[in-house]
Amino acid sequence: MGKIVWLASYPKSGNTWVRSFLHNYILRPETPHSINALLEFSVAENAAAFFGADGKVLDPAQVQRLRPGVHAQLTQLHPDLVFVKTHNANRAVEGIALCTPEHTAGAVYIVRDPRDVALSYAAYTGRPVDEIIDFMAHDQAATASDERQVFELLSSWSGHVRSWVASPKRLLMRYEDLLVEPERYFARLVRFLGTGTVDEARLARAVAFSSFATLAAQEARDGFESGGRHGPFFRTGQAGQWKTRLTPAQAARIADAHGEIMGKLGYL
Repeated sequence: MGKIVWLASYPKSGNTWVRSFLHNYILRPETPHSINALLEFSVAENAAAFFGADGKVLDPAQVQRLRPGVHAQLTQLHPDLVFVKTHNANRAVEGIALCTPEHTAGAVYIVRDPRDVALSYAAYTGRPVDEIIDFMAHDQAATASDERQVFELLSSWSGHVRSWVASPKRLLMRYEDLLVEPERYFARLVRFLGTGTVDEARLARAVAFSSFATLAAQEARDGFESGGRHGPFFRTGQAGQWKTRLTPAQAARIADAHGEIMGKLGYL
């Protein structure tokens, strides 16, 4: 059986929030765990350092040849489960899985209304919303390799969701549910991971320590090393901003492209 628990999501869907909760729940710090120390207990699979790039930019074929070995090495980071963040779709490239099945114990999949994702991703990348809407509708949408990270195949938003919802032993978490009832839905996460009976006081403390207000305050005070270059990473932490920020035409384009999956997830 594998040891990797994938913390999977499309970009700007709450992955960092979930990682922060896990750090605060599992490690039980006296004060909120630093957002700049999230690698202490979880890792980002696309870090170029894992692939031995040494400042070189690897092409997708090179990355894929290395990926299974990288995942094998990740399983050695901790004696039990290893939490690994990814924005990859659960697919294969060059005939090689982006998330190696034999090293996989399970997956936590965080999903968010794609209309809010489009707004947040546009702000993060500094790109126009219409360009992001097009990107999110493309089956081969991907991020490029550079000196810091290797490529990730996102696929379209719908394709990304389909790939992970179909995977075995996974927990689906909606960003919007976490906002409304964080203790209820983070308790589901704790139970899914099999870490024993949920300690209510410990849970409440971890939820408070990983709240949006706490994370945003940390970023304002200390900066966020993994943040974007076009404003704060933790922007508003709200749901439904698309209702006033997207034009009717933009919202309709997203619904046209992803309506089937949005309906199944309760977004329409």
